[in-house]
Amino acid sequence: MSGGSEDQRARIPSHLQVRGDTCALVTGAAGGIGRATCVELAAQGWRVAACDLEGADETVAALREAGGRALSLAFDVRDADATREAHARAEAELGPVGAVVANAGVADRLARAASIDPEAWRAELEVNLTGAFLSLQPALAGMRERGGGRVVAISSIAATDGLAGQVAYSAAKAGLLGMVRTLALEMAAAGVTVNAVLPGMIATEKVEAMPQEIKDRATARVPMRRFATPEEVASVVAFLCSDAASYVTGAWLPVDGGIGLSNLTMGRDG
Repeated sequence: MSGGSEDQRARIPSHLQVRGDTCALVTGAAGGIGRATCVELAAQGWRVAACDLEGADETVAALREAGGRALSLAFDVRDADATREAHARAEAELGPVGAVVANAGVADRLARAASIDPEAWRAELEVNLTGAFLSLQPALAGMRERGGGRVVAISSIAATDGLAGQVAYSAAKAGLLGMVRTLALEMAAAGVTVNAVLPGMIATEKVEAMPQEIKDRATARVPMRRFATPEEVASVVAFLCSDAASYVTGAWLPVDGGIGLSNLTMGRDG
């Protein structure tokens, strides 16, 4: 498995070449964007700790079959102690955590702001915001000490554009953007980059299971007239974890097919 050409690596200061003997820890790795990210990072030469509540074993089996070195870790990102233990296991078996992809999230509570139950609000924020922070926090001290690292938080275009009926999800994903900017500032001097990826409509298992009418309506709103594959998001995440992105930090990168652009026109269509 290759992690980029030698010529490319030669152009990057050695202290900023983060992969080395470190591993990448990815949450929400059982399927969708998380699984695709694990596959892409392994293809770039990363050792991968694939994390989820359950189901990450299948991801790890696929990585090992392809010749990668990987570890499955089952824990709840809302549990700070369990998250620290997972990082310790990853470091013991795969090496220091040099990259974290905070991908685990839920979007199950559909309710308008006026009627959402407070417990539903808290539950969404605990996974999508607090869980993301807890999943990356244990790696920060080691990254700072080693003088390098990569952190990528998977946010959403709902963070910047809003999403009617999902106020808690949108608020949590927006919170990730503030977290990313703050961590980018705090970690920059240590050579650690912190960025966010904002997916739009992605053809994950859950999205593909939606009624066709809903999918057609959503597709019509995307200027590129299609959903992205999880692999298209994973390739952007892997770039941000690579040596090539050593000078990119505090960025919010939408992967949305242009859905965040305004379709307003003062002239005729076409």
